Amino acid sequence: MISFKQLPLEAKAALAAGVVFFSMILSRSYLAEKLDLRMRHLVLRLQMALFANALMLMGSLHVWRSTVTMFTRSSAASSFCFMLWKIAVFMFLALAHSSFFTMLFLVAEEPYFFSLAAYTCLGAYIILIFFLFTLGSVEQAYKFLAGRGTKAGTGNKNRTAMKPVLAVMLTLVLTVVGLLNASQPPTVNSVEIPVHKLPSTMNNLKVVLLSDIHLGPTVGKTKLAMIVRMVKALNPDITVIVGDLTDAEAEIIRPAVEPLGELDSPLGTYFVTGNHEYYTSDVSNWFELLKSFNIQPLHNENVKIVSPKSTDDWFCLAGVDDIEADVLRYSGHGMDLKKALRGCTNEHAIVLLAHQPIAAKWALQERPDINLILSGHTHGGQIFPLNAGAYLLNPFFVGLYKVGLNTFVYVSPGTVYFGIPMRLGSRAEITEIILHSP
Repeated sequence: MISFKQLPLEAKAALAAGVVFFSMILSRSYLAEKLDLRMRHLVLRLQMALFANALMLMGSLHVWRSTVTMFTRSSAASSFCFMLWKIAVFMFLALAHSSFFTMLFLVAEEPYFFSLAAYTCLGAYIILIFFLFTLGSVEQAYKFLAGRGTKAGTGNKNRTAMKPVLAVMLTLVLTVVGLLNASQPPTVNSVEIPVHKLPSTMNNLKVVLLSDIHLGPTVGKTKLAMIVRMVKALNPDITVIVGDLTDAEAEIIRPAVEPLGELDSPLGTYFVTGNHEYYTSDVSNWFELLKSFNIQPLHNENVKIVSPKSTDDWFCLAGVDDIEADVLRYSGHGMDLKKALRGCTNEHAIVLLAHQPIAAKWALQERPDINLILSGHTHGGQIFPLNAGAYLLNPFFVGLYKVGLNTFVYVSPGTVYFGIPMRLGSRAEITEIILHSP
């Protein structure tokens, strides 16, 4: 029987990840009643950071072997430049691993440089792992097809050495492109949507949709103030924020939230929770803070949006809690569509705010008479190569979808970004939605 010491490092990392994952399951089962809400979620977030790091360790070992160990027998291995390269690779991996812990310890009104650097390295790490894996697979396929699996000539060695060099070069280029793309103001995307049974007096009603701002270690007051200025310039009748506004507790990041107080849409500003609000374990305080800025949380509830031209004309605007509240057993929260739509009948148009596209799908299965659902969550994948995973895991990915005869779903690609200050294959967006009556 193989002892723990005899296991390869990758196997040890995988075993550590399994232990942390098992401890997360035990925590949900046995600590739920013994710890208060804040402590329980602090433990959970710490476990998630440790779990992610254990998984990343397997990739980091591969990166080190591909970019450092592979060249230790070359003539340049004893040079000063190679020593600097080893230090650079080590620092890169250390920063990538530390990114998850900045969420716990480095959140303020404006992002710390360390947090930005750590999350940038995390984004580059994901891209680098992808290219190392892809180029390695191509190399193995070439060897197999060429019938050279057992030959180790000079040509093979040169191709093997070129693999990490090419992967690093591609990663550097895409990282710079991603940083530049994410540093730009979000684009304003104007979308016209016909809403069945919308009163004619409310034709051309303008709704501005925001989602996934993620105030936290890499997003602060400056970015939020810019977004608020852009929203005000659009003069919306209604502004809605469909979750993942924050990754931190309300008291810690309160100064960064102050620009939201400048939103003054005449028919109101509304908010529903995303999964990240529940990771903060501070939803009640966030609700109170948002109310102080005249932003109304829709906590499985609805409001009548009355036409400025006629008090007899209105539609139902409803919002549901994010489905992650049920997973985390967050007391008093969880998606409750029946409660959210209480009093909303098919005699009037129904617009629903639901953070995750899967929640939108569930809502339409239960209430197909909903006319429009506004969601976020996917970020459009945010960075390559995560786009493919986000596309496959969500029933609606990004943009406008028509479901049935009279229902539409719009999924925002996000107004800023989560953690990694990069966007590749996606663009941050403020959505200007023009509602049309039939």
